[in-house]
Amino acid sequence: MSTASSDPHRPTAHLRPPRNWINDPNGLVFHDGHYHVFYQYNPSSTRHANIHWGHFRSSDLVTWEPLPIALFPAPDGVDADGCFSGNAVSDGDRLVAFYSANRWDRSPQHQPVTTATSRDGGRTFAPRGGLVITDWPEDCTMYRDPYVWRDGGLWRMLVGAALADGRGAALLYESADLENWSYRGPFAAGGQVPVGTGGLHTGEGWECPQYLPPQAGRPGALVFSAWNDHDGDRCVAALIGQEHDGVFEAAAPVLVDHGPDCYAPALLRAPDGRWLMWGWSAEARQESWAAAGGWAGALTLPREVRVGADGTLRQEPAAEIRALRGTRAVHAHGAGPGPQSVDLGTVGRAFDLTARLETTGAAGLRLLTDEDGSEYLDIRLDPAAGELVVDREHASLDGRAHGGAYRMPCPTGQPVELRAVVDHSMAEVFLTTTGQVLTLRLYPTGEVPWRLAVRAAPGTRLRYAVDAWHLRPLTYEEPSRDTSPPRGRARTAEPPPASA
Repeated sequence: MSTASSDPHRPTAHLRPPRNWINDPNGLVFHDGHYHVFYQYNPSSTRHANIHWGHFRSSDLVTWEPLPIALFPAPDGVDADGCFSGNAVSDGDRLVAFYSANRWDRSPQHQPVTTATSRDGGRTFAPRGGLVITDWPEDCTMYRDPYVWRDGGLWRMLVGAALADGRGAALLYESADLENWSYRGPFAAGGQVPVGTGGLHTGEGWECPQYLPPQAGRPGALVFSAWNDHDGDRCVAALIGQEHDGVFEAAAPVLVDHGPDCYAPALLRAPDGRWLMWGWSAEARQESWAAAGGWAGALTLPREVRVGADGTLRQEPAAEIRALRGTRAVHAHGAGPGPQSVDLGTVGRAFDLTARLETTGAAGLRLLTDEDGSEYLDIRLDPAAGELVVDREHASLDGRAHGGAYRMPCPTGQPVELRAVVDHSMAEVFLTTTGQVLTLRLYPTGEVPWRLAVRAAPGTRLRYAVDAWHLRPLTYEEPSRDTSPPRGRARTAEPPPASA
């Protein structure tokens, strides 16, 4: 199936359906020899409404088969107003999806847990019809997003919550059979504390909790998305620590992604023991612009995620993404004093770049996307601040695109290695030196070939080595069954604003 698109901003190496709205990745699981990625999906428009679960599967993370829509809101059912976020588990021959059952007349912020089961590899799901957890603790002002995993002979579940005392929380349940669940209490909870240095905090509530268990003697990580009822800035945070008798004890929270355009990530345990993570990247432009293109949102690249020997959360693109590299577009190295701007060559609208920079001052890379150099994305080192900066303030000459500069800590006094994957309107910048990542969207208007340049401030000595490869699109197999909703089941009523 071709992934070609006439829209110059639509990513081709990032997973998303051909049309309409997509948000949170859901149900990430390896089952029956395939990676399964479900996602929040509106099959009828580019707006957050009418939420179903879409479904892809793959044996290698680069070739994907669209499967039929997995979950549908049931008219007058427990999920009448949307099948919201959750996950899935492989249990023998069955695939069991746990998800947030949304009804606006129940509560705008409480979506209790229900399930649906597939016994044909995820092609069809039989909904439970009722709730598997019928109510929420009385001190919860927000409750949603189950995450289930097997721990020895026991099944465990986290549910995201906001508590009446102002703390966000991940609530813990346990079960021997995936049917009968006992509430253990908060697995972790905390007030609104700063995370990172950009004014972000851990939120009024914790959405989409995900648990990376301790491995090889290293701590575990509890990942959550910081939710605010009044549409404040959001972020993804992680607590690094250890569990003691059903309670996760951790140090101060850290940012999972330092950019503005990654939210609600979800984890998958690969058969080789790796943990993979996808996030949702929302549009960073006016809604009407996205609607005109007929699509909104995409998933990030799959990332390998682990806790390093130093106790920090480390991420990098999944190894399989290297298979998308095509011909080499740039191979450049050099050294010299600033001020200078050295043209490294042209790249396509989708490329995979690695760079090693050794500098005594401010220096970095510039992606120029128009003819006269007035439209550009900067990736620069700021040794004085000890930061790597990704600046999109001039990345689009169209005023409907969001701007801003975003930063992540970067060691000084040593060479810096980074990898940037740019795919039309998506940029994921991995600071290989530390394992951090920054995701943002950009919408260049220029119609000329894109160019890469290396730049250095006056008086700066810079040594650089840069390689870039054209990035091939994902391959989509022809679906073996119709992936459209059955007649009469799609609904188009808009819900009131709320997070999924």
